[in-house]
Amino acid sequence: MSLRILNAGDTALTIEFGERIERHLLAAVAALDAALARAIGRGELRGIVETVPTFRSLTVIYDPLLCSRAEIEPAVMAYAETALRSSVARDGPHRGRVWQLPVCYGDEIAACGPDLDELAQACGLPPAEVIRRHASVTYEVYMLGFQPGFAFLGDLPAQISRPRRSEPRLRVPAGSVATAGTLTAIYPWESPGGWHLLGACPVPLFSANWPQAALLLPGDRVCFRAVAATEYRLLLAEMPKLCAAAQPPLVFLVDGEAGR
Repeated sequence: MSLRILNAGDTALTIEFGERIERHLLAAVAALDAALARAIGRGELRGIVETVPTFRSLTVIYDPLLCSRAEIEPAVMAYAETALRSSVARDGPHRGRVWQLPVCYGDEIAACGPDLDELAQACGLPPAEVIRRHASVTYEVYMLGFQPGFAFLGDLPAQISRPRRSEPRLRVPAGSVATAGTLTAIYPWESPGGWHLLGACPVPLFSANWPQAALLLPGDRVCFRAVAATEYRLLLAEMPKLCAAAQPPLVFLVDGEAGR
């Protein structure tokens, strides 16, 4: 890995660790993000407002009325070099939480999973085998983006990995479970989208009522449990109450601390 620092306007800078989506780059980004959070908590790095982690880089946003780039860049780069040296290996220990989320696969529910059969055919597999393989993996949250609460999860099994659709849909229902390339995700909100839709998850992924508005955070892990349409509908009926609650739906948390 090699470090690069990029301009991001007059109130931010970006530290880039590499050019691909790889777990060891994610580990370096997470290590830098955690190191900066600790430093800010100690009262250091005055003026930094927010850090934004991605697959392979971290953007640092600062208040130019409180500090200058010349003041914070050396310190940030020093932390970045330390993070680069100390980042965990690809198969190193995980520190995030583990969530198990229910998914109703296929077309048992209207507008859910319309691409399952087509994807299965493209992969040369029966639909049931695509479901089995998708639900057999514990995915890692690489980053959040695109929509509030939208978590990019990797790595999808190679046997069911296909490029995104050539023609995106104008409307993808909220809760849609989808794949594209080596990634899978759940759409928290209705929106346009070009991923392959395999099913639906009833669990809310974002609520302004929760202390941490996004349910899933970078470094968390997610596994899926296939459920029938009947169970899906029962769970879906409970979701408005869970969204309005003061805490996220911890019933789906199987390992880790709720308030990480």
